[in-house]
Amino acid sequence: MAKEAVETGPAKPDWQRRLAQVVQTMREMSLHTDPQAMVEAYRKRVADLLHFDRSISLSRRDLAPPKFRITRSTTWAHDVNPWKEKDRLPLLEGGLLGELLYGDEPRILDDFTVSPDDPAAEYLTGQRSLVALPLYDKGVALNMVVLTRAQPCGFDRHKLADDVWRANLFGRAAQSLVLSSQVREAYEALDKELRVVGDIQRKLLPPALPKIETMDLAVHYETSKSAGGDYYDFFPLPDGRWGILVADVSGHGTPAAVVMAITHSITHSFPGLPERPGVTLGYINRRLSERYTTGMGTFVTAFYGVYDPRSRDLVYSNAGHPPPRVKRCADGSVLSLQGASGLPLGLDADAEFGEASHTLVRGDQVVFFTDGITETFNPAHDMFGLEGVDRAIELCRADVNELIRAILTAVNEFAAGRPADDDRTLLVGKIR
Repeated sequence: MAKEAVETGPAKPDWQRRLAQVVQTMREMSLHTDPQAMVEAYRKRVADLLHFDRSISLSRRDLAPPKFRITRSTTWAHDVNPWKEKDRLPLLEGGLLGELLYGDEPRILDDFTVSPDDPAAEYLTGQRSLVALPLYDKGVALNMVVLTRAQPCGFDRHKLADDVWRANLFGRAAQSLVLSSQVREAYEALDKELRVVGDIQRKLLPPALPKIETMDLAVHYETSKSAGGDYYDFFPLPDGRWGILVADVSGHGTPAAVVMAITHSITHSFPGLPERPGVTLGYINRRLSERYTTGMGTFVTAFYGVYDPRSRDLVYSNAGHPPPRVKRCADGSVLSLQGASGLPLGLDADAEFGEASHTLVRGDQVVFFTDGITETFNPAHDMFGLEGVDRAIELCRADVNELIRAILTAVNEFAAGRPADDDRTLLVGKIR
């Protein structure tokens, strides 16, 4: 027993040392997010595990036989990033390296001499043995690592299988990191474009709330993504009256933002003054249906009302939009402006839109909103709903900004940290 322990003992520190090298290498590889940096770090680490004098990396990706590129070489004074500087990579054709790469199989050459006219002579001159490790992608060796030594018979065939295995696992890891980097760069570019779209979209909204006699206003506008499809607007009309529009494009993100911009353009192209809510919505509907939304499955809900500050009458028409809520502080009642409801805009060019009228009184709290408010969900997937709006406006607020803060606080407390699934627009008015 003692003799056996003495014989096997000396091998233990060697495997421990090698294991420590491998573990440290894997730890370091896992820290990298840049494929170029990871490959360079791996190449330095693997030199301690594999004994070679030179290393050459080849690629035939996107090339026709017998062409190939040198993507890395330990003979270079300065490294080139093969993913971002492809035009700087040497493009060769044929020769010993081309034969190995297009051979599509692992190879060991125990003793070779490169011809002076070989396209890759500068990389192989002075070397006498090599191992070719193909890196497979979709079943084909699109890349290859060639290790060389200055003396003949420098590579052990018994280790070839492990070397191929190791090289391909690292190759897949590097390719995954490349794809991850490309996805990240594409996402960042897309996110930048979406922020620009969102900025443009917000410029279509009124730069300031109008001063309306007998009605104080406050607004909250929030998109669930960088850009969204909610829209609100105001239109000055004769005799101090104001048109108030709240609309919501189906869907989210950039497509909804584009249709929102189209809706804005159509609304502002209305011939004359938009004094009749039903006529105004009919005009927008026809233009959307005839040119933009047919066959797309896209529609726009909208509520358009004309407020007369002298009589405090609100004449309105509704195209499939959530009816505004009115909290009558004089008696504590809550009512819904649910008259004159029709189809959403953009579904039927021939749809007609009626009108209804409601007289508001001093102290009334009027809440216009998109369904992103009522369709706020909490982590248990319960919905805020109209009941949530009614609870939020139960107390009569003297200040309109206090009113909007109360509603938003109720929405956010209900959501309990869950992000918005839809755009949220909240426009509130206090009648005085």
